[in-house]
Amino acid sequence: MKKFGLLCLFLVLSLFVAACGSNDTASDKEKGEAEKSEKVYKVGVDTTYPPFEFKEGNEYKGIDIDLINAIAENQGFKIELSPMDFGGIIPAMQANQLDVAIAGMSITDDRKKIVDFSEPYFDAGVTVVVGKDNTTIKSVDDLKGKTVAVKKGTTGAKYAQDNVDKYGFKIVQFNDSPAMFQEVANGNADALLEDYPVISYAIAQKDLGLKIVGDRLNGDQYGIAVLKGKNQDLLEKINKGLAELKEDGTYDKILKTYLAE
Repeated sequence: MKKFGLLCLFLVLSLFVAACGSNDTASDKEKGEAEKSEKVYKVGVDTTYPPFEFKEGNEYKGIDIDLINAIAENQGFKIELSPMDFGGIIPAMQANQLDVAIAGMSITDDRKKIVDFSEPYFDAGVTVVVGKDNTTIKSVDDLKGKTVAVKKGTTGAKYAQDNVDKYGFKIVQFNDSPAMFQEVANGNADALLEDYPVISYAIAQKDLGLKIVGDRLNGDQYGIAVLKGKNQDLLEKINKGLAELKEDGTYDKILKTYLAE
């Protein structure tokens, strides 16, 4: 009987240990699957748009880059940057190739039909830029009969298209900012329309042979976008993270890294 009792006790202990081992294994497996399934959000950026986005060596830098990384860290989600031409960002979102966009994107009624924006994170505005030796163009009113360069898909391009008849200029479009800047600096175009912080930063960093003239033509604000009706939980996190970064001083620190006070 003693042997039988010992045998039963041994079997009970063996089953207990096996059960514990089984739970541990299942727990480890579940953790592994959870880690594998953790969502990585693809973020569309345009890295020809300093000071918001640019590439220095093998590293992406700029206000937008630092800001979205800080928001992701603050809110505990992962991101993967997807650099592309600005004009391709919203189509890529519509094709489900991107989850979110931060690219110096102005909040407009037309874009609101396609995407949902975060709270504004930067006040911008389109301005007129000419060659530094140009003395004939002092404002948008002097563009009649002139050739005006714009970057495709930007608010500068939209402003030009909306006002081409009013001011009587000719529009020429480019895929990136450097090519547009060069066109005006070389005298092949008379002026360009660009967001004020972008061109202000570019001129301050390097002698582009350009200067800003006149007042800002509008009061655009930049927002972070997700496809309309999709990733609303992510948009809530972005807004929460943005608010917290503004409150703790991180937002101001990022701006001061790239913009003069």
